[in-house]
Amino acid sequence: MKKKILVIDVGGTNVKAMISRSRRRKFRSGPKMTPREMVAQVKEEIEDWKFDAISIGFPAPVRDGRILNEPKHLGKGWVGFNFEKAFGKPVRILNDAGRSLPAGERISGSRAAKGERGIWQRRYWEHTIRDERDFARHLDYIHINPVKHGLVARVRDWPFSSFHRMVKLGIYPEDWAGDTANEGADFGEPD
Repeated sequence: MKKKILVIDVGGTNVKAMISRSRRRKFRSGPKMTPREMVAQVKEEIEDWKFDAISIGFPAPVRDGRILNEPKHLGKGWVGFNFEKAFGKPVRILNDAGRSLPAGERISGSRAAKGERGIWQRRYWEHTIRDERDFARHLDYIHINPVKHGLVARVRDWPFSSFHRMVKLGIYPEDWAGDTANEGADFGEPD
């Protein structure tokens, strides 16, 4: 039997809850909303819904399902809050940036019908790693991305990367890829 997932999108203006495309609820959040208040309001809004687990999109850095920093547009108490205990259900927390669309980006009818977002590229999502070299190229690609997009000058400067774990394991040297002077490096999928 397929599990039903309650999806909660926590934002600085609203909190949205959805269990299917047709069953959605929304309420105001704001700069004083705490996680306890959010949980209480969600429970009130969805008391007639049945679900097995919860996925929360959150507007702050998240690592391994844990909120790392207090959000800028909500109240305090989010870091370390036990959502599983509060809801009494399994909870997975994700950074909401991966679930949203950039302003003005369109979704084609085909993608909308399949529930796909405009930022995901099927060929990456469905790719099967072919061999060790292919796996290494994919690791290189995900680690160089923050540099490629101008977020940091060096790979080691991006604090949310698995790169730091790979350095500890001896897979990469700490100064791997240098800085943005390494233009034209061979990263990503082959042409």
